[in-house]
Amino acid sequence: MAAAGWTLLLSALLPALLSAQPAAASTEAHNLSGETDTYHVSAGHLFLLRCLLVDAHASVTWSRGAGRGLPPGVEVRDGLLWFLPVQVSHAGAYTCEKRDQAGSLTVTFGVSVSRGQCPEPPENKSIAVGVTAFLSCKQKEILKLNNTRNVRWVKDCQRTAPPGERVSVTQSGFMRLSAASQEDSGKYTCLVDVSLDGRTYTAARSIRLTVDKNITETLIVEPLVVYPQQEVVMVEEGRKAELGCFAYIGFSDDEETLMYWTVNENHTDEIQELEVSLSVFPRRGRVYGRSTLSISKVLPQFLNVPISCCVSNSAGFNVGVVWLQQADHSLLYSTVALFLSSSLAVLLLLFVVLFFRVDVVLAHRKLLSRFSTGAPDGKRYDAFVSFLPPGGPSSSELAGLALQALPEHLERRHGYSLFIRGRDDCPGEAMHDVIATTVRTCRRLIIILSPAVNSSSSSSSEAPLGDDQDQLSYEQKVGLYDALTQNDPRVILVEIGGPVDYSVLPESLRYIRRRQGALKWKRSSLRTNKFTKLRSNRNFWKNLRYHMPPVPVGRLHTVV
Repeated sequence: MAAAGWTLLLSALLPALLSAQPAAASTEAHNLSGETDTYHVSAGHLFLLRCLLVDAHASVTWSRGAGRGLPPGVEVRDGLLWFLPVQVSHAGAYTCEKRDQAGSLTVTFGVSVSRGQCPEPPENKSIAVGVTAFLSCKQKEILKLNNTRNVRWVKDCQRTAPPGERVSVTQSGFMRLSAASQEDSGKYTCLVDVSLDGRTYTAARSIRLTVDKNITETLIVEPLVVYPQQEVVMVEEGRKAELGCFAYIGFSDDEETLMYWTVNENHTDEIQELEVSLSVFPRRGRVYGRSTLSISKVLPQFLNVPISCCVSNSAGFNVGVVWLQQADHSLLYSTVALFLSSSLAVLLLLFVVLFFRVDVVLAHRKLLSRFSTGAPDGKRYDAFVSFLPPGGPSSSELAGLALQALPEHLERRHGYSLFIRGRDDCPGEAMHDVIATTVRTCRRLIIILSPAVNSSSSSSSEAPLGDDQDQLSYEQKVGLYDALTQNDPRVILVEIGGPVDYSVLPESLRYIRRRQGALKWKRSSLRTNKFTKLRSNRNFWKNLRYHMPPVPVGRLHTVV
């Protein structure tokens, strides 16, 4: 049977502390001794005795009386003293010595053995008539045995009324007696049947109940479990978990109020993986209890069974139930998979837009051109093509690109309208006025540059670009000015024949080059004068069309 509580512990330690010599304070370990109250047991019953404050790291030894050995039928198992069963000759004093890193503790227990079927009650409980009595079996060590078979109560060593509305017994050994009367007074004994080593033993402990109408009962209200109430908690098997219970106890911290947990109607003291902590605190004139059930490892037997937080006192009983269920990660996995898929899709889309933006834009334009003719903007030409024929070795290549390749690809294949200097201007016209007007009616200004321009010279109005940075062809001056001030027309730079030295060119061209770059025409593609077969410069043509404006569907035509 378990110790009688902190009162017994203090009674055991206080004499030892008062009798300790001053010299003992200088030693590393402290030897304490004392004697607790006597335990009352009856012959023929199973009885367990635990040493106080024993943990897994302590060493425990037992002896009888002044260092004598244990009598037959009494043995030590896992630090507990077992009486298998109790005999009349076992009466006497038993001493346990606990040793650990903190020192040693010696405690003596008294064992009184009676010959009757029910032991003498070491505890008295008094209640008023008409209230509910809760009697505790207080055989914690016995009830923790996995082979406990049956728990029952008897009154005055006779069977009590069968369980019903007035009398009920829980698996943890509590007996509830409602609406007690004076006839219910007597000695109540809790009997627990245990199967051990092929034999069946019975452990017994008694308590005396007095029901008196003259007792003034303190105002005790029925407890209420606020949380949980049929809650479902998702957990992972094999992991830690904690369950909380919050209950209203009453107006005072009644010592008779019990707050405990059961798992599938088994008391938590019977399960090694469970630990219970309890705290009581007042709030606005009322007292509440908070209990935490700590699960060191969620076992399969904890899942899908009622885990109950029970609160009881002399006024009533209340319970809250929580269910543990295995966490379903399918939704989490689906969410993660959806998130990853969305992220990959976005990255893929960004990749496509980044590396294939030209093809995407051209395809988009082609699709829109089937449904829209485009709003008129007052422009006559899609592009003004300007180049400076230097008269050098690359003259034929530059002229071939401007006068043959561009018209062939942009005008005949894709329906663009181009104004090409040297092809579309008419002799005898007021050149400056016509060119200025024409440039401003074009949506784009295509300027073709070659390395030969840097070193060429000419005395015409289309002065070379290299020797004097202020000299530009007239249409280029007009177009660049409008492009920089009004962003209309937009400028497209085309390099032909190799790298162009922009350091000798005007700042306006250098600025355009830095801001948007330039398209490069590969000389190797001009192998013949048949420009309809020029397919090696596909990227050039795609990028050129990308920078060109969309062509309304009305101007598209099929090339025969």
